[in-house]
Amino acid sequence: MIGRRALLAGAAGLAAPRAARAGGSATKLVLIVGARSGSKSDQVARAFAPFLERHLPRTVIEIRNVPGEAGLTAYRALAEIAPSGAILGWAGTPALPARIVDHADDGLLARLRLIGAVQKEPIAFVSPATSPISTARELIERSAAERDAVPLGTPPAGSPPHLAALRLQAVAGTKLNLVAFPSSAAARQAVLAGNVAAASLGLGDTIGGLRDGKLIGLGLASKARAKALPDLPSLHDIGLPVSMTIRRGLAAPAGLARGAEDGFVAAMRAVVADPEFAAQADQSGFVVDWLDGPDWTALARQEQNGLTALWASDPWLPTGAG
Repeated sequence: MIGRRALLAGAAGLAAPRAARAGGSATKLVLIVGARSGSKSDQVARAFAPFLERHLPRTVIEIRNVPGEAGLTAYRALAEIAPSGAILGWAGTPALPARIVDHADDGLLARLRLIGAVQKEPIAFVSPATSPISTARELIERSAAERDAVPLGTPPAGSPPHLAALRLQAVAGTKLNLVAFPSSAAARQAVLAGNVAAASLGLGDTIGGLRDGKLIGLGLASKARAKALPDLPSLHDIGLPVSMTIRRGLAAPAGLARGAEDGFVAAMRAVVADPEFAAQADQSGFVVDWLDGPDWTALARQEQNGLTALWASDPWLPTGAG
């Protein structure tokens, strides 16, 4: 594990390498991932990195895993680095605003620059194919009648799928039997094995089971259906106004020079237009969707406000979801 102090020490040697482009030598770009190696966040970042390399000529990307406090350690480390453009962070919302809320770090977003998001992933509520529960409404009704008999699995507390489950609970007006697992993989395995009645997971974690019939889709936490699974209803379709979409992209320390930011934006837009990136997204349950930095920042602030209200009524416990 690379700590924040070691990361900052290493940043000094990376402050100038972008100038090397003029001479034609390769530039190293460090991409901080606030999760352990092999985790879902790490896998998604590593799947994106080759496409960014493709569209940033003569650039080699090095992934540095900085796990801790469900991503907060990495965000704080990134915020303290000189904004040279040599080190960026793999960022995600609503996880970032959730860490701001549950760690009372209101100034964190101002210390970061969200450059842009390249993909989004809706949250799906699913049940095992053997379960009698076939809709989110049935999940709520059975939970109200026999709560302890209807466990709803999620990744760690404070993760986007867990937050989506809390929002469903608030909209339903009844307590759900939420069971937080140590990781998305563990929650997925629990629902596939029938050890929980249902689960809230990113669509990427469920799309394989939904396509091969091992899982039943109860509802998608979004206003619209997913093109990849047009038969899966949105929660809004069945009168449950719950939306929770994970957006992922790049962030930098605040103060990044406009010229450097423009270069990254151009490369990311090229990634979004890359047919191979779109094919990867379709296979993985993501949606290729560009959201520029200012709009993403506004969305993060909006999510922070909503999560602040949720925290006041139904606080979750930070558990190191990274």
